[in-house]
Amino acid sequence: MAKPGQSGLARVISATRYSYQGLRAQWKHEAAFRQETCLFLVALPLALWLGDGGMEKALLIFSAGMVLIVETINSSVEAVVDRISNEQHELSGRAKDLGSAAVMLSLVLAAVVWALVIFS
Repeated sequence: MAKPGQSGLARVISATRYSYQGLRAQWKHEAAFRQETCLFLVALPLALWLGDGGMEKALLIFSAGMVLIVETINSSVEAVVDRISNEQHELSGRAKDLGSAAVMLSLVLAAVVWALVIFS
């Protein structure tokens, strides 16, 4: 059963506002996100210049953008874990480590895609 609340355009506007608030919080509180955003802003024009055709350009941009998406999910996991408790717990540490591993994997994937496009 759906939750009562807004629908239609009002819901879209509210969802957009919440997303913007999340991005602002991410920028304010997460140094890694700021660094990866700067990297993305450098990668974007490079992707358009280096990519041979639309598919390569899209792959380069997508792989760099995926890092930002995974970093945002990692930060949300960390915030939830920290909200639940400040005490050291094996599962809390594992959750944070897994989020960090996901970011690392997205960075490796982006590097592989870029290397394949550049050196092929």
